[in-house]
Amino acid sequence: MILSIESSCDDSSIAITKIDDLKLIFHKKISQEAEHSSFGGVVPELAARLHAAALPNILEETKEYLPKLKAIAVTNEPGLSVTLIEGVMMAKALCLSLQIPLLPINHLKGHIYSLFIEQEAHFPLGVLLVSGGHTQILHVKNYDDITLLASTLDDSFGESFDKVAKMLNLGYPGGAVVESYAKNGEDRFNFTLPLRNAKNIAFSYSGLKNQTRLRIESFKDKITQKDKEDICASFQKTAISHIIYQLKKVFKNSDFKDFAVVGGASANEALRKELIELCSKFNITLHTAPFEFCSDNAAMIGRAAIEAYRLKRFADIDDILINPRTVF
Repeated sequence: MILSIESSCDDSSIAITKIDDLKLIFHKKISQEAEHSSFGGVVPELAARLHAAALPNILEETKEYLPKLKAIAVTNEPGLSVTLIEGVMMAKALCLSLQIPLLPINHLKGHIYSLFIEQEAHFPLGVLLVSGGHTQILHVKNYDDITLLASTLDDSFGESFDKVAKMLNLGYPGGAVVESYAKNGEDRFNFTLPLRNAKNIAFSYSGLKNQTRLRIESFKDKITQKDKEDICASFQKTAISHIIYQLKKVFKNSDFKDFAVVGGASANEALRKELIELCSKFNITLHTAPFEFCSDNAAMIGRAAIEAYRLKRFADIDDILINPRTVF
């Protein structure tokens, strides 16, 4: 078995996965959403302290499996440096005490392998990765061969939802609450589609975020519940349309037979609906991760770790580095 640790942001999680049949034996995650909600976003130092308390408590529940472990896997990139180090130091301590090897895992690869928890992976695959920190289109051929086709020039898809929620005082995290407001709203404000005339394939959410801010400010103190719902609906429609518009460019110049959406923001039902329709038009099969594994979790890190273990991608515990800003 492999024990995997995830602490890249504000979710403390540990999982245990069997190497031979990929069975997820144990998985637990403790969210910090309540602690960060009053700040409207993640406070790194607070997140680190909460990890330091939560991870040992989860680890205590895995004691019966420790004699059966063949390796320890841990997210070491990308993420918040002060939270990554909490997981990495625990992983190093476990490796030393149990005398087993260490597997450093890229968090973004973990999201890709969230598609294959308890099953074998199948590639090649096009992937849209949408989260609080990233918006990327990837061409994945195998564990090592991943090509970045497009990324955001500024804010990410998920981050922009958090920012809009904060502007409207809807709480944190913003993705789910903005989506819920949008379900009751109408596309009333006709926000401009980002990068509509750009020839290159990329994403940008700073302009849309600013349009939304100006619209909110135009109501001064007289904004109603209906106004908030319509702002969320207009914002969400444009944010998703931006992704669909850029993906059309990719699909017209690629031969993808399979495409997937992963990451915390991939749980957005409106986005999934639009992707299903788009992929159907191009005769592409769309793959999605189970909702429970869309956000950050150790199960996806453990599944990616199985591939790393098979490839013998072990690291010296003195050499493992934390890379907060690493991307593909």
